[in-house]
Amino acid sequence: MMGQCGITSSKTVLVFLNLIFWAAAGILCYVGAYVFITYDDYDHFFEDVYTLIPAVVIIAVGALLFIIGLIGCCATIRESRCGLATFVIILMLVFVTEVVVVVLGYIYRAKVEDEVNHSIQKVYDEYNGTNTDAPSRAIDYVQRQLHCCGITNYSDWKNTRWFKESRNNSVPLSCCKPNVHNCTGSLSRPGDLYPEGCEALVVKKLKEIMMYVIWAALTFAAIQMLGMLCACVVLCRRSRDPAYELLITGGTYA
Repeated sequence: MMGQCGITSSKTVLVFLNLIFWAAAGILCYVGAYVFITYDDYDHFFEDVYTLIPAVVIIAVGALLFIIGLIGCCATIRESRCGLATFVIILMLVFVTEVVVVVLGYIYRAKVEDEVNHSIQKVYDEYNGTNTDAPSRAIDYVQRQLHCCGITNYSDWKNTRWFKESRNNSVPLSCCKPNVHNCTGSLSRPGDLYPEGCEALVVKKLKEIMMYVIWAALTFAAIQMLGMLCACVVLCRRSRDPAYELLITGGTYA
């Protein structure tokens, strides 16, 4: 009797986990897409395209989790031994993949600062103040979104080609604080400008985004371990004693 209660509980938890897998599939795909969209706004500040590998993998895992949830629900309700075995194997493979995502996430998170430090000066040197120029749009977007100005502070603009050619002792209007009216970007009024530089804030933002991927992978890896455990309980019980209460009907079959 205790064995039947245990197996029924395991099957109930397993069906519930498969429903969670469907929700997880959507969440993982959302996290991966968010990383892609956000990195697209900052792609001028790093050159290593492999930084996006964790996001690509997590989207693939999200798509696979939807299929896993479908297989798991059908195999659990129908009590298919082959289906449950397939379910466990796929879960193990996805679990290993998510561990790889976590490792890659930490590796590329550590590389973000070097990437930004290496490329940010080049991006600022290419600034020309026009909306048609991609680096210029990227810098103006970052300065407005992160409330920053220059690399370490607004005085860094003095060393750029755009500042020297404009000869008006001003920085871009994207450096102006939003609550300051009639801001012209003039360095003679530093109180109108964001005091903090963009380099540290860009690094912080990119590291935060990578942490979203890492935590999402860790969370769902833990859920998958519980799913594998419940599936193994059902499989082991079935192999030892094929006569137990079916979840779908509540009857006992030999």
